[in-house]
Amino acid sequence: MTVSAPRRTAWPVALLAVTRRHALATIRTPAVVIMSVVQSVVFLLIFRYVFGGAIGTGGLDYVQFLAPGLLVVSMLFSVIGVGGAVAEDMGTGVTDRLKSLPIAPSAALVGRVLAQLGLSAVTLLATAAIAVAVGFRPGVGFAGLLGVLGWCLLVALTFGWVFILAGVATRDVQSAQGIGFVVLPLTFVSGAFVPAGSMPDWLRGFADNQPVTVLVAAARWLAHGDPRLANASHGGGYYVLVGLTWMAAILLAAAVAAVSLYRRR
Repeated sequence: MTVSAPRRTAWPVALLAVTRRHALATIRTPAVVIMSVVQSVVFLLIFRYVFGGAIGTGGLDYVQFLAPGLLVVSMLFSVIGVGGAVAEDMGTGVTDRLKSLPIAPSAALVGRVLAQLGLSAVTLLATAAIAVAVGFRPGVGFAGLLGVLGWCLLVALTFGWVFILAGVATRDVQSAQGIGFVVLPLTFVSGAFVPAGSMPDWLRGFADNQPVTVLVAAARWLAHGDPRLANASHGGGYYVLVGLTWMAAILLAAAVAAVSLYRRR
């Protein structure tokens, strides 16, 4: 008697189930949510009130300069932990259990990404609310705020795949978290907190040509428009186009590599 293989669960159904599983795990660990929000808010308040008075931005009030960049940076920090979570799942047998089910490997990883995106969205909304409370006022109004929020979620989606790839590739929590620290030089040596033009020439060359500076400049333009895009070398449309190109390339490469490795591990 021939035993037929179980039918594969429809991709959307599998995706919903995996997303729900990871989202519930996050909700049941409120410290993860709280720490993600607190970290972003603390960065905002420190730079707003401690360093802001000493940083020149070419005529744009520092809080208006800082807030769009800080929101982008908060998304990068919000997704660092997903790599360690994926590695932990691979080490504790959760991934083996998922692989034993009749679901597509891509659904398992996309579900993890969407659950992480939910955490990033909570962090983003909380940080944006505090930013408005301490004086952030988009130059193009509410539409500018919505544009920045949407842009930041794209950043979280893109770099979430980068850290998922780190978790799948290393299969070790500490190693995956260590790789996450690459975010530090990318964020601090960028135009997020200070104008890149204020840096020494040898450092500015790196700052101007790495993705975080471009993503931050695009967010700043979405918030304020070209006339208030402080110390920028190009128009806002340029930064949006280049930023989308960066994100598309990073997301495609990371997602394809992560799914491919996941199938083999």
